Amino acid sequence: MNDKIHGQVNLTSKLPQVGTSIFTEMSQLAGKLNALNLSQGFPEFEMPEFLKSAVSEAIEQGKNQYAPSFGVPELLEQITQLVLRQYQLPVTGMENITVTSGATEALFVAIQALVKTGDEVIVFDPAYDCYEPAVNLAGGKCVHLSLNAPDYRVDWQGVAQVINSKTRAIIINSPHNPTGSLLTDDDMLALQQLACEHNLFVISDEVYEFITFDGKTHQSVMRYPELFARSMVISSFGKTFHCTGWKLGYCVAPSALTVEFRKIHQYVTFSSFTPAQVGISKMLQAHPEHIEQLPAFYQQKRDYLVSALQDSQFKILPCHGTYFLLLDYSQISTLSDREFCHWLAAEVGVAAIPLSPFYAEPTTDKVIRLCFAKNEQSLKLAAEKLCQL
Repeated sequence: MNDKIHGQVNLTSKLPQVGTSIFTEMSQLAGKLNALNLSQGFPEFEMPEFLKSAVSEAIEQGKNQYAPSFGVPELLEQITQLVLRQYQLPVTGMENITVTSGATEALFVAIQALVKTGDEVIVFDPAYDCYEPAVNLAGGKCVHLSLNAPDYRVDWQGVAQVINSKTRAIIINSPHNPTGSLLTDDDMLALQQLACEHNLFVISDEVYEFITFDGKTHQSVMRYPELFARSMVISSFGKTFHCTGWKLGYCVAPSALTVEFRKIHQYVTFSSFTPAQVGISKMLQAHPEHIEQLPAFYQQKRDYLVSALQDSQFKILPCHGTYFLLLDYSQISTLSDREFCHWLAAEVGVAAIPLSPFYAEPTTDKVIRLCFAKNEQSLKLAAEKLCQL
């Protein structure tokens, strides 16, 4: 044995509380047990054929070298048109848009650009698990405010009470993962008032922006000029075009914030996968109807799963957006949510995600998350198994 390889080293972890994510844990368990994987949030179906062909064509045409750091010009132009069409916000690709290697990179870079040592950042639990590690690495501290079942609404008076001289930013996520809730116009106006009054920045995670149900509208930060003036908005092509493995997202921000965002982005990935950028730009130009059809596409899947679970012992919580559905299992088991998810995978053959890992403080809610971005047969089989409980 080579002691130089296997010897101990003294290294103080920068993220001592971070271990394997719950998404990795449950997906690995699903694979090991051959359970239906309704845990990790990725589509089971294919992306549009046009998009596949457009990316293949870009590869064949030799568009395989570094893209400009901000994004290929044709994609920046299409995002400009998309933002104008969806939110009536005039932006330019060169001044306001940066293409990133997934929304997770964009969130990390946004946090590093805005948060300094000693700053506090308000987050709402249950919160996506990449926020806090990025804040900690920037030298900041998360202030957690819990959202409660069944509607998971923000208490803005409670938000105002925790704002102090150290508060630097607020991170919001709508449509909200994991709860499927939406921020309303009243929510956004309350946020705008607090952000302006206390000179706060806002990081808005909007990766599910095009997946809303029942005629409800996504209230993007980009609809509120005073709020956008102090915000970075994060979006995801992976969610929109069913290609999460391509890790392609983007950040839209005012020019002054974009300058700071790009200073860090250039040293994280510099640029993102060129053929995918070219292909998605063609998809956005040729098939704008894809985005227009997303709400109906995913609502059909939500409604199918809800209907299939009507005779189960689960209480189905409201879902207004994303491709996740929450189930209350309190009538079925007294196990903790994590224990219940392990039992569910092993004994029932369905992998789900517990909600407690999304909270900083312990929660006794007996709620799990299912992903319905799956084929109908998978949803049918999962529902049949769950209805047997």
